[in-house]
Amino acid sequence: MNGYRFHLQKYRPGSKTACPECGRKSCFARYIDEAGEIFFPDNVGICDHINSCGYHYTPKEYFRDNPAVKEKLNEQERNGGTPIVAKALAKPQPEQEPQISFLPSGWVEQSMRRYDINPLHRYFIRVMSKKDADRLFRLYRVGTSRMWGGATVFWQTDRDGNVRAGKIMGYDAETGHRIKEPFNQVSWVHSVRKVPDFRMKQCLFGEHLLSDTSAAMSAKPVAIVESEKTALVAALFIPDFVWLATGGMYGCFNSEAMQILGGREVILFPDLKATEEWKQRLPMLESFCRRATCSDMLERIATSAQREAGLDIADFLLMEDTPQMILQQMIERHPVLRSLIDAFGLELVDAGRAE
Repeated sequence: MNGYRFHLQKYRPGSKTACPECGRKSCFARYIDEAGEIFFPDNVGICDHINSCGYHYTPKEYFRDNPAVKEKLNEQERNGGTPIVAKALAKPQPEQEPQISFLPSGWVEQSMRRYDINPLHRYFIRVMSKKDADRLFRLYRVGTSRMWGGATVFWQTDRDGNVRAGKIMGYDAETGHRIKEPFNQVSWVHSVRKVPDFRMKQCLFGEHLLSDTSAAMSAKPVAIVESEKTALVAALFIPDFVWLATGGMYGCFNSEAMQILGGREVILFPDLKATEEWKQRLPMLESFCRRATCSDMLERIATSAQREAGLDIADFLLMEDTPQMILQQMIERHPVLRSLIDAFGLELVDAGRAE
């Protein structure tokens, strides 16, 4: 390989897998070690869909995020004396870093309506009050798309107020689960709107909340989860944290995106089966965070079936019926209750919160 130790796996039928970012099948090429000594995780590679997805996690970035693995390289490779990625196979690098593209903030405002057709919002008002669902959607700037009958738009807005991206995802209004059949309902606003030459650089979902520098908000630890939906659910039940999401096991979980958490206390709440993977990233966070820990709470309490299903903290928070869920079940059995509630303007009071 002309002296290049790490390179993209040579294509052969079945060699490409699903992209860890956009989820599309047979479009992700992984990096391999020609020496056969280092085995990269499944997220080290590049997506074929450069414009609509743009995911590319190189060996250099992997070694930067995992210093312990980097120590396995020889001194020349650690110091950059020997190129480690074949230029012919790696994504071409321009002389200057391309400027990040942003989406119009007006698009966010336009999308924050028609929650009545948004399946995720409809699910939320089954498990919490409409008031809480509306508040969370406004707080996190979650919108409604025309795609797939009102799919949810998770806008990624950075701490400076720039709209980095809008992830469109379809949900089932009854179960709150993502729709993956007959196809995975996930896309991006810039792709749907055909924004030319869009250069996406993702940030944490909910990052804009860090712009609140009040003493009360600054004192809160930051909790990191994978799913945007999980961040919303956890923010309702455990408001003592600032809940942010990476958008997947890997998503934007990298050193550059996480720098925004510098000086903060950070707690990771990975999905089941991802705990060890996220624990390996603690050294990277510890280099700039005031404190960084990874919770293994779910691993300790989960059953084998729950672990196999890869449940997250939101699944456990919603496992027992909330007062709103119980009321919804009563209304389904006795529809006249809805008429009485609407006629008298009644609201469900959570005794735990009223104290």
